[in-house]
Amino acid sequence: MEAAPIRKVKRVIVDRNLCIGAGSCVVAAPTVFELNGENKAVIKQQGSVKNSGPAEKEALEDQAIPYETLLTAAQSCPTKAIIIIDEQGNQIYP
Repeated sequence: MEAAPIRKVKRVIVDRNLCIGAGSCVVAAPTVFELNGENKAVIKQQGSVKNSGPAEKEALEDQAIPYETLLTAAQSCPTKAIIIIDEQGNQIYP
């Protein structure tokens, strides 16, 4: 049985309506996520931009973050508020 190919992240989105500010994404990937003044997760992008995205991987402040780390951060969210899209435009998670 072959291992699933490692997919490349193209885009990251935070669904602000689902985010409850648990902060698990910040613990898992502090170079990509932080909580804003409303206690909602935001994506840290180049040029000091911080919003809920969608954010292209190339625009992330930490462009070198491994796929596994982003996926772990998304999976750690209790409300599944972090959406990961691959290079083909397919939703990897949730």
